Amino acid sequence: MSLYQFLIAVRQQDGQQLMNESGETTSHLMGMFYRTLRIVDNGIKPVYVFDGHPPRMKNGELAKRYVRREEAVKQMEDAKETGDAEKLDKFTRRTVRVTREQNEEAKKLLKLMGIPYVDAPCEAEAQCAALAKAGKVFAAASEDMDTLCFSTPVLLRHLTFSEQRKMPITEVELLKSLEGLELSMPQFVDLCILLGCDYLEPIKGVGPATALKLIKEHKNLEGVIAHIKANPESRFKIPEVWPFEDARDLFLNPEIQDTETLDLKWEEPDVPGLVEYLVKDKGFNEERVLAGAARLKKNLKTAQQGRLDGFFKVVGTSSSTPSAKRKAADNAKGDKGKKAKGKKK
Repeated sequence: MSLYQFLIAVRQQDGQQLMNESGETTSHLMGMFYRTLRIVDNGIKPVYVFDGHPPRMKNGELAKRYVRREEAVKQMEDAKETGDAEKLDKFTRRTVRVTREQNEEAKKLLKLMGIPYVDAPCEAEAQCAALAKAGKVFAAASEDMDTLCFSTPVLLRHLTFSEQRKMPITEVELLKSLEGLELSMPQFVDLCILLGCDYLEPIKGVGPATALKLIKEHKNLEGVIAHIKANPESRFKIPEVWPFEDARDLFLNPEIQDTETLDLKWEEPDVPGLVEYLVKDKGFNEERVLAGAARLKKNLKTAQQGRLDGFFKVVGTSSSTPSAKRKAADNAKGDKGKKAKGKKK
């Protein structure tokens, strides 16, 4: 989503995307470089997650987005004919797409900056949530509330909004939310599906208060649907095709990379590589690139160390943590050793 934001927002004075002398778009690289610098300056070690293939159930949502984009293209052409600069700019931004090449360019930049990234096999939000659940990172940062349905323990919204809109960052804790709503995690997922998600249309007429009431009264979506069908006079109408079980499974059992196999490393930036790529290939200002690399070196290596506890969750020792399992294995080994020695004696 960051790349879309950069391609839409990072523009020249004439409203066109930034380009180098060869005519290649560089808005996404400019945005990624300076946003990452600001994040690191503020004591945060970021990990970027890239989307994989969309789940089949998202086809309906993607089709709607395609239609909206095609409509925007028509309106953009109309604005060109009428000379309406404001409308032209508005609809041009709505036609933005991130290409595979731009994704690869962003990954190359991050690698040169020493910033880790993860290629999600499917939904990026699901992979972000998995990293947070595993204690690899403190939180998942996203504007998509579906991230909570993927069970991220902490969701950060508006993490980067302060750049332009000066909005405070919102931190949502999943356990506190479930306690406040008096719902289990499966019930929370059912609540969100009932209200509409990327995979299914909502049931018309069901707002947040009604949805919460229905889930609490009938325990789950099966109960809610049975209740609606048992009342023909009900104002709620369930769509003919509404595979909520599949949507639920996508949230509770998402396709992700195994977090145990992911080794996230923040490394020193490759300064000559950054100069070669950003300055020589993409036309960036060398002085600014070198200054940015110096900020990265300083903050990733030293300045953050005293502040890590403020940004990263300290995972306590419990029977489910690797450290606890290791201790349990060591203790068992010790006991066996004592018994063996006793038998020998």
